[in-house]
Formats: sequence, structure tokens, C-alpha cells
Amino acid sequence: MKKYGVFDVIGPIMIGPSSSHTAGAARLGKVARAIAGEDIKEVKFFLHGSFAKTYKGHGTDRALVAGILGMEPSDLRLRNSLEIANNLGIKYEFKEADLGERHPNTVKFLINSGADNECEIIGSSIGGGSILITEVNNQEVYFTGEYPTVIISHRDIPGVISKVTAILYDNNINIAFMSVFRTQKGKEATMVFGVDSAIIEEIVETIKKIEAISKVTTINPVKEGI
Repeated sequence: MKKYGVFDVIGPIMIGPSSSHTAGAARLGKVARAIAGEDIKEVKFFLHGSFAKTYKGHGTDRALVAGILGMEPSDLRLRNSLEIANNLGIKYEFKEADLGERHPNTVKFLINSGADNECEIIGSSIGGGSILITEVNNQEVYFTGEYPTVIISHRDIPGVISKVTAILYDNNINIAFMSVFRTQKGKEATMVFGVDSAIIEEIVETIKKIEAISKVTTINPVKEGI
């Protein structure tokens, strides 16, 4: 008869000693990969608080790189993720940083996907393998990555939100939650939708045609593997 450990019952199945420092870190890396795109050339990890002090001993460095490679926390290759990244020619660097009043397990990703295409993401591992993304390209956001997610950058003008929700309705996409953030009235804004089903490329292209929208990023559940 198979014996079950405590994490088989109530916690994440993972490689490593800590759900916050390994499982959560791997998930942060995987969401960052989804936001930035998969053709990643170089990543700088700015580690804050507890992450900065213990990242080597707890395997946070390997977990973050594993996520960037598309691995799940349970992937046995996580232990060798640094070597795998080296073999793939992906550059990485870890730096300690003070990111202000944030959760102690916080990391800022600065990701280069080539052709001067940089993406900046800030997220935290908040316990039990759960994560929270709080900033994308200097825009405040708030989502966990548990749902298929749509992040839309746009000018803050009337009617944009209703046009996007109409497209989702027309495609039978149910909205689980949504939030809107802006830096200043009439300037750049970001809306985030958590939805109940994956957003296909056809829907993305329809949303992009709306006047005032500058960028649409989707994060759909993905299978394990690089």
C-alpha cells in the first residue's frame, strides 16, 4: 500500500524543501515566461527580502530558472535547471535588491527576448506554493495566475472596457474577476481579466482591433515541459 506524506495530502507536489521558496518560485518563473513570451534570451532576477537571503540554500535560484524554462514545481529536472539553461544559451543573473514595502518572498524579473524586447514583472510567493503578480511593465496589476488571464494595456478613455467585455460575451467567455488600474486620468491604464476558459488567438486579435488598446497579453494554463 502506498504511503502518503503531508504534502501529498495538503500541499503542492514539488521538488525542494519549501513551498514558498521552490514551488512558488517555479510558478512565478512560469507566469513570467508566459507574460514575456517563450523566446527568452536573458533574465535578471532581483531578489527581495527572504528570497535574497536564502535563495541558494532553498533552491529558489533553480526554481525560478526552472519556471522560466517552462517547468512545473514537480519536474525532476528542476534540480538541474541552471545547467539546462546554460546548455540552451539562456543567460541569467541573480541580484539582491530592496523592492520597497513588499512581501518578503518577492522577485522582479527583467526579461530580454531579443530585438531590445524587454519585459519587467514583479511577483511574490505568498505561501503554500501560491503566487501573486503585482506589476507588469511598470503597471500595477493584481492576479494569481490560477485562472486563464488577459492583461490589456490601453488609453484611459470611455468605452474601452465595455467593448472588451462585449467581445468576451460574444465568445461565451465567462469573467471570474476583473480589475482596472491607471497611472493618471486619461493616460495609460491596464485592465486584468480572470476568465473560466482559455483565450484563443482569434479573440486576442479581435480585442487588439479596439481603438486605444496598445497591447494584449494572455496567460493560459500550459502543459509541463520546456
